[in-house]
Amino acid sequence: MTTRSARRRASRTAFLFAAALAAFPSFAVAQAWPAKPIRLVVPFPAGGGTDAFARPLAAQLSQQLGQQFVIDNRGGAGGTIGADNAAKSAPDGYTFLVGAVHHTIAVSVYAKLPYDLDRDLAPVTMVALVPNVVVVHPSVQAKTLREFVEHAKANPNKLNYASAGNGTSHHLAGELFKIATGTRINHVPYKGAGPAMQDLVGGQVDVMFDGLGSSAAQIRGGRIRPLALAAPARTPAFPDVPTAAEAGVPGYEVATWYALFAPAGTPPDIVRRLQQEVAKAMSAPVIRETWAQQGAEAGGNATSEFAAFVRREVAKWAGVVKASGVRID
Repeated sequence: MTTRSARRRASRTAFLFAAALAAFPSFAVAQAWPAKPIRLVVPFPAGGGTDAFARPLAAQLSQQLGQQFVIDNRGGAGGTIGADNAAKSAPDGYTFLVGAVHHTIAVSVYAKLPYDLDRDLAPVTMVALVPNVVVVHPSVQAKTLREFVEHAKANPNKLNYASAGNGTSHHLAGELFKIATGTRINHVPYKGAGPAMQDLVGGQVDVMFDGLGSSAAQIRGGRIRPLALAAPARTPAFPDVPTAAEAGVPGYEVATWYALFAPAGTPPDIVRRLQQEVAKAMSAPVIRETWAQQGAEAGGNATSEFAAFVRREVAKWAGVVKASGVRID
């Protein structure tokens, strides 16, 4: 009788535990996550700003969680091809998008998108925020931003600026610069900041309105020349580079940010767990050093806070798109 009673009690305990898990399925999933490698979709080619932050973060998260975070570069169409791939992936916690400011611009600049940012992708957390910088090839006859504006005005439609693609922040930053300065500079779109930077370094284009993250190494190597930060204050990473306002173009401010999004429907507990792990990663020495070298503010903020930021960015860039007249069909 004693053995039988013990078995009944054990059976009842197991039943109650199973019932509890059934009542809280997302809890059960989150406890088991991650059970296999996680794919991070980077919607631009390797070598760009998004990639520069995604790879060290992926390595740190792999170390923290004991599962490999695999970078999947899917460039093209200003980052929208990769975003669409992530949005249509299974919401099981094993695919995330390393999104960027470009995706809040795409909402307004594209006449039609194959996905809906608000409906199909769920914000997780910020990864990094960096100021944009006006950088030129050393052959350009301008040592300061003021000299560059004068040079561009004296040579209308003869200078070219590179971007990571039509509708990206690089593109809109360039159009804003033209509006702010009354210059005429030709836009040359690429399939990512990496290829664009390669051609700037090679002298095929003259200028780029780039995120500091993908320009930092080239600036330090002397392969491109910074003229000004599109930010309200200088950065400790490059204290000698003036702001655009200091250099003669007041009000010209553009920031590039990178963040994680999940396919809509991903269990909330997994989203919360990833946000917490990203916040933890931000304190790792290798991440702190890498972010500092690129003049970046660390991410890891709460999901609700980041979601509110995304909404503000969508509204802000809608106004910029309208003012610039940029539209992609």
